[in-house]
Amino acid sequence: MKNYFYAIFAPLLAFMGACSSQSAADLIVYNAQIYTVDSTFSKATALAVKDGKFVAIGDSATVFAKYQSDSLLNAQNKPLYPGFYDGHAHFYGLGQMLDQADLVGAASATEAVQRLQKYQAAHPDRVWLIGRGWDQNDWQIKTFPTKEMLDKAFPDQPVYLTRVDGHAAWVNSKALQLVQITAKSKVEGGLVELDKDGQPTGILVDNAMRLARTANPKPTPAEMRAALLKAQEVCFEYGLTNVGDAGLSPEIIDLIDQMHQDKTLKIRLYAMVSLSPENVDLYLKKGVYQTDRLNVRSFKIYADGALGSRGACLLKPYNDAPSTGFLLLSPKELETYVAKIANSDFQANTHCIGDSANRLMLNLYAKYLKKDNNRRWRIEHAQIVNPADVPTFKNYRIIPSVQPTHATSDMYWASDRLGAERARHGYAFKELYAQNQLITFGTDFPVEPVSPFYTFHSAVFRQDAKGYPASGYQMENALDRATTLRGMTIWAAYGNFEEARRGSIEVGKDADFVILEKDLMTAPAAELRDIRAKKTYVAGQKVFDRP
Repeated sequence: MKNYFYAIFAPLLAFMGACSSQSAADLIVYNAQIYTVDSTFSKATALAVKDGKFVAIGDSATVFAKYQSDSLLNAQNKPLYPGFYDGHAHFYGLGQMLDQADLVGAASATEAVQRLQKYQAAHPDRVWLIGRGWDQNDWQIKTFPTKEMLDKAFPDQPVYLTRVDGHAAWVNSKALQLVQITAKSKVEGGLVELDKDGQPTGILVDNAMRLARTANPKPTPAEMRAALLKAQEVCFEYGLTNVGDAGLSPEIIDLIDQMHQDKTLKIRLYAMVSLSPENVDLYLKKGVYQTDRLNVRSFKIYADGALGSRGACLLKPYNDAPSTGFLLLSPKELETYVAKIANSDFQANTHCIGDSANRLMLNLYAKYLKKDNNRRWRIEHAQIVNPADVPTFKNYRIIPSVQPTHATSDMYWASDRLGAERARHGYAFKELYAQNQLITFGTDFPVEPVSPFYTFHSAVFRQDAKGYPASGYQMENALDRATTLRGMTIWAAYGNFEEARRGSIEVGKDADFVILEKDLMTAPAAELRDIRAKKTYVAGQKVFDRP
């Protein structure tokens, strides 16, 4: 009872007792369980914010002795954390997807078509029918779907449906005709799948997707703005204050900058520039660009495709197919880009899924990096890494940027693709973390759900939303809660060269924080995915408040 009385009346008592010596703060939060995620993982119960920065952190008596404010927030003893980072996602892609047909979780090709028919009825003005999220690995029949089913439902309207991982598309005959894809269509780093008669099936893998994607209607500036704002709304609801977008065009980067300046967009974004000769030349000339909310200092490179669509590049053939996958760029092209980036201040962030792609890029990094460097080059996903290549992360201070929910999504079929022995070396987060005592986490949304609570649960307990498997998937690579929280906050900030500005709750850092309904550090495994954010703050300003 004494502690409860103090928590409620401490602000008034402190104000009455020390008013003359107090400074003004814009916000004081008290009666909180604050995880600072600083170097000692210390805890506090109160904090003060002024001009968008943390100016005091400690117990209520200490904070109120220094500061007073017209804006007081009683956190009701709820847990408070630094604003969460998503180190690798597709922020603009999420906004776009929210305006497309949602095929995530469709239990069959038939259900995917039915969802698309409902979308068509609700959007009769659409020239192309565009959707995303189908995954044949979740269907009873696990082979790729074909154009015939789409042709029957949509004979006269072009259809373009992106697989959940973004590395394959399912299209109909009308789309193939419009973009003139035939049995003779070839593309490096991609595949136009053919049937037994040598004709396109309607499945386009990796670079072959570009043959049809360019025909999709270009969004208007108003539509691009709307997509960014929709994505921001979703992210704030989950306590995300900083998102790394893994592949943006200069046009979208410039729009984000404009929206930050006019204060319509408030979320902090780490923009990885989409790789192309033109984009590399443009940004190497411009140099690193950083504002309070936007950080442009990296290029997103794609080495290979995805495991689910058999586009990941492997050292040995797939266990369930004769191919080894493929690279999206030739080794020579990849080295040309790496050499250019090495001669600049920019970071290289490379998508690597298969063990062959990981080996190639780790060796290329090693060739151009000194052993004692601070370049913070990253391997995005680092999904299947041969044990012989793991020490390269340590030797050249390379950061593994991983997505824990990929492990718990892929675990049902990863062994089918890889075989049991090779699958053991997949999603090896603890082994990768051990190299430099550092790892960064993301979701890759909209490939996976936006929720950082799914990330936390998958990293610590290696289970999916169903609590499967009961004992966890390959638990030798599970991480503890404190390590996982750091991967979602201060280490993710480090991966963006932002650890001096944010990622932990310390005096002088940006006042980005989130208050949750339950404590990530103590909640049972079965409750973690259902945790919700109560309030989200960016630079001390409330950007989300759950009723």
